[in-house]
Amino acid sequence: MRVIGLISGTSADGIDAALVEWPDGPDARPFELLAYCEEPLPAPLQERIHRLAAARVDGADALRELAALDVELGARFAEAAQRVAAEAGGLARVDAIASHGQTVAHHPEVRASLQIGDPSVIAERTGLDTVADFRARDLAAGGEGAPLAPFFHQAALGAPDEARVILNLGGIANVTWLPAGARPEEVVAFDVGPANALMDGVVQIASDGRERFDRDGARARAGRVDPALLAELLDDDYLRRPPPKSTGREHYGLREAEVLAHAWRGREDDLLATLVAFTAESVAAACRDFLGPPGRVLVGGGGSSNPVVMQELARALAGPPVEPLEAAGVPADATEAMAFSLMGRNALLGLPNHLPRTTGAAEARVLGEIVRGARSRVGFRA
Repeated sequence: MRVIGLISGTSADGIDAALVEWPDGPDARPFELLAYCEEPLPAPLQERIHRLAAARVDGADALRELAALDVELGARFAEAAQRVAAEAGGLARVDAIASHGQTVAHHPEVRASLQIGDPSVIAERTGLDTVADFRARDLAAGGEGAPLAPFFHQAALGAPDEARVILNLGGIANVTWLPAGARPEEVVAFDVGPANALMDGVVQIASDGRERFDRDGARARAGRVDPALLAELLDDDYLRRPPPKSTGREHYGLREAEVLAHAWRGREDDLLATLVAFTAESVAAACRDFLGPPGRVLVGGGGSSNPVVMQELARALAGPPVEPLEAAGVPADATEAMAFSLMGRNALLGLPNHLPRTTGAAEARVLGEIVRGARSRVGFRA
């Protein structure tokens, strides 16, 4: 089955689209990544998403903006699906689409999480069955609604003879612990804390929007870590909480970046160096406190392309090799889109598509709601 996976991460800087061919039965292997692309989101649209997520839209306009972004992002996701399909022969050779959407609110404490990017728009513009809204069912079953990608990690990246940590450095850092030969019930995974969310926010504020991120870690490399600020950042109740746990921009978002950027005006390079160290130290602490010793650490997400972040991780972890996910045969940038492609395939086959232990859900469920496309090609299984 050929399924396009779509996701816009916490940073909201673009849409990742991956077309993957999966077996038609329950097995995830062998699989083949047929095409992958990234569709950047315009800076004004990214800013609108961040403002909505930070509750910076006036009350009278908030619901209208939410609805408008839902439709606009649905169109953007459809365009990304069309583009990645074009690289592999067009939509006629695709069976379905699975869209994570764009998270604008995540509040597991009230069993709620909101992803926008209307799947009806995607299905209407592509003609394909579209699976979306994956997190809601996990939350309804008592879980945190996150992280969900460990289902893919266990199915596609586990090794029979090596323990691995899969680390995703998107807006938020999350880890997946895969013991050697890991069975689903042995996997541990959770959101660690911020990765790029605070760093990107500080860069955008400091540059008045001219820059969207610290390219190649140049600013952080020019700065010096401030030990007092680092200790303050690490003194965080969320970091001490045992898993399962999840977080997002409601805790590490625009407001927090603004507070830091204003307090460190004129010393932004030092702030960025300290934020890099914060990410590395929080990941290292999470591995020590909640995971077993890995044979190696495989890193994906935007942070994996930042050499300063990778250097700091290697220093903080002090032992296992730290490598990009390409070392395991999966492109680092495509990993999360591939994860939702697999989850979508399982939803269409009526198969469980998450790991209850990693989210805290009562038991395995089939996550996702399905919108039929005009050229529906996939039959449902009871």
